[in-house]
Amino acid sequence: MTEVTKNPRVGVGVFVFKSGKFLMGKRLGSHGEGSWSVPGGHLEFSESFADTAKREVLEETGLKIKNIRFGAVTNDYFKDENKHYVTVWMVSDYESGEATILEPDKYVEQDWFDFNNLPAPLFLPWEQLLKSEFINNIRKQN
Repeated sequence: MTEVTKNPRVGVGVFVFKSGKFLMGKRLGSHGEGSWSVPGGHLEFSESFADTAKREVLEETGLKIKNIRFGAVTNDYFKDENKHYVTVWMVSDYESGEATILEPDKYVEQDWFDFNNLPAPLFLPWEQLLKSEFINNIRKQN
């Protein structure tokens, strides 16, 4: 019998700041269904974090972003789904476009929030992010 080796995946979450708020969506799909998070997705082979951020935000929301920069990193184990992700959190500024749900199989709602009015429940990586040393730097970005 061959033992199956599971490896962590790399996810990229993207804060898109506009007028002091950032875009969040209510998730559907393979893990975190019903919870809220910023747009994002998987890092593709040979892709930079900034390129992943730009691509995922455009694919999911139709927004173009600029001034893309590193925000944080978290190590997230989803016990119930037996999935392990390293989440790279990127920070960006809104450039253009109207926020639209372009992947209705992944998100059912989206809106602009700030750290004083976060929706609930939050996606599991947010628990790690809010405890991290990086959170205060991200809060200052708006």
